[in-house]
Amino acid sequence: MRRALPATTIGLLTLGLVAAPVTAQDGELDRIDMPNGWAPEGITTDGTSLYAGSLADGSILQADPVTGATSVLVEGADGLVVAGLEYDDYGRLWAAGATTSEVRVYDADSGELLASYPFDGGFLNDLAATADAVYVSDSVVPQVAVVPLGEDGALPAPEDTTTLPITGDMEYGDSFNANGIVATPVGLVVVHSGLGQLYRVDPTSGESSLIDTAGVELTAGDGLELDGSMLHVVRNRMNAIVILELDEALASATLVGEATSDDFDVPTTVARLGDDLWAVNARFGTEATPDTEYWMTRVDAPNGDDG
Repeated sequence: MRRALPATTIGLLTLGLVAAPVTAQDGELDRIDMPNGWAPEGITTDGTSLYAGSLADGSILQADPVTGATSVLVEGADGLVVAGLEYDDYGRLWAAGATTSEVRVYDADSGELLASYPFDGGFLNDLAATADAVYVSDSVVPQVAVVPLGEDGALPAPEDTTTLPITGDMEYGDSFNANGIVATPVGLVVVHSGLGQLYRVDPTSGESSLIDTAGVELTAGDGLELDGSMLHVVRNRMNAIVILELDEALASATLVGEATSDDFDVPTTVARLGDDLWAVNARFGTEATPDTEYWMTRVDAPNGDDG
C-alpha cells in the first residue's frame, strides 16, 4: 500500500521528556503512548530501548519497553521525514527519508547527526544494516540505495554511495513496490507491498528471485524483522504480523504463525525483543493533526512450537 505523508506538517510535537501513559497486563506493558501528532512509521531496537521515527518532522523517539518512559532523542525540523529506522552494530541509527530521497545516520546515544546521504530516488522506505553496508529499499524506483561502510563501520563520503538496479523476477508497477528489507548471509529479502510477494535480492548484482511462500497472503506487506531464520512481515492495513521461516537458500518460506491485536491501527514496522514484538501504529486513514494520538503495541511472538 502506498504510504501518504501527513497532509499537514505537524510542528507541535512535545519535545524533551514525555510522560507516556501505558497499559499493563500480567506485569508486562502492552502499549506505550507516544506524543500526540508523532505520526510514526519506523521502529527499531538496540536490544534494550525502542526507537521510533516521525513522518511529520523527522524526530526520533526513544522508549523504555519495561517502564514505558519516552524521550525525544532527535528533534525534528520542517522538511525532514523518517520512514524506516534501523540500528546498526556500531551504535548508530539509520533513517530513510522517504520522498526526500535522503538517508541520515545518528549517534544512538546522543542523537547527534553523523552524516547525511542524498540519492536520486523516489521513496526511500526501509533499511537493512550489515557490517559492510546499509541497504535502503526504494518503493517507486526499481533500485536499492547502498551506503558502503569502511573498516570498523567507518562512514563513507556522500559521493561514495551507490545504487543497485533491481533486475530479475521483481517487477515494479504503479502501486507501492519494494518495501521492507532485511539482510541475510546469502542475500537481501524484500517484500513487494502491491504484489504481496517476497524476493531474494543479490546485494552485488541486484538480481531478484521470487521466494516461494506456498500461497501465504502478504499483500500490504510493510516492515520486515528477521530473527534467525524467522521473518516477521507486517501487513499494515490488515493489522497483522505474519511469521515465516526462511530456508537457508532463501528459495522458500513456510508459515509459522500470525500475531495480531485489537490495539493495532495500521501497524507499519516491528521490532523484536526476546519473545515480544513491538509495532508502531501509523494510523493511515486517520487525519494527522498535532492532536492525533499514536502508540506502540506489544504482542507475543509466535514460534515454531506454538505457531
